[in-house]
Amino acid sequence: MIDNLSPTEENYIKAIYHLQKTDDNVSTNDVAERLNTKAASVTDMLKKLNTKKILNYEKYKGFTLSFEGEKIALAIVRKHRLWEYFLVETLQFGWDEVHAIAEELEHITSKKLIERLDNFLGNPRFDPHGDPIPDSNGQMEKLVQVNLVDLPVGQEAKVSAVGSQSTELLELLTHKSIAIGTNITIKRKFTFDHSMEIETNGQVAFTISQQLAQALFVKKTGI
Repeated sequence: MIDNLSPTEENYIKAIYHLQKTDDNVSTNDVAERLNTKAASVTDMLKKLNTKKILNYEKYKGFTLSFEGEKIALAIVRKHRLWEYFLVETLQFGWDEVHAIAEELEHITSKKLIERLDNFLGNPRFDPHGDPIPDSNGQMEKLVQVNLVDLPVGQEAKVSAVGSQSTELLELLTHKSIAIGTNITIKRKFTFDHSMEIETNGQVAFTISQQLAQALFVKKTGI
């Protein structure tokens, strides 16, 4: 694996990795928007990463991570999610507080530290937001889950992941006592605004918006 990458280079690699989940070929504008930077700066960096064989470039089609680039991206994601787990489970940070801190810690290069951290934490498979943590070989568990809006009325389920780590979303979920592992059942769906009435952990039912429902992923239970 290529060593001595700068934090900026790593941020680009991770951004492309996440963008590739929804589009096989990533454009300069896609990266610029995700990293909130100018397209010209992105072009220069992508050329640099292409020279290092971290990217594959096809004219008019955009960029994709090379095999080496994919390995690097997974290693960065692994560090980020392990640090998030550590901050929440060991240092008792809120799940809405850890993303920015982990963004800094993910650039620590010591492989020995990360392996000891993983072992210290008991080799967790998922971070506090329900995202799978790659192992040292880049392998990670795949969840069989559905978006909450697609869950049938009356079907029992358990919250398995959130679609965003924005502070605003996580604060709202905390306010509504919804977290990873929360038992959830849809009691009714409203056609007027696509909001829904839900019951969590057997408590009194309440209504959530379609926007919030779309940000939640669940695993079906009781079947």
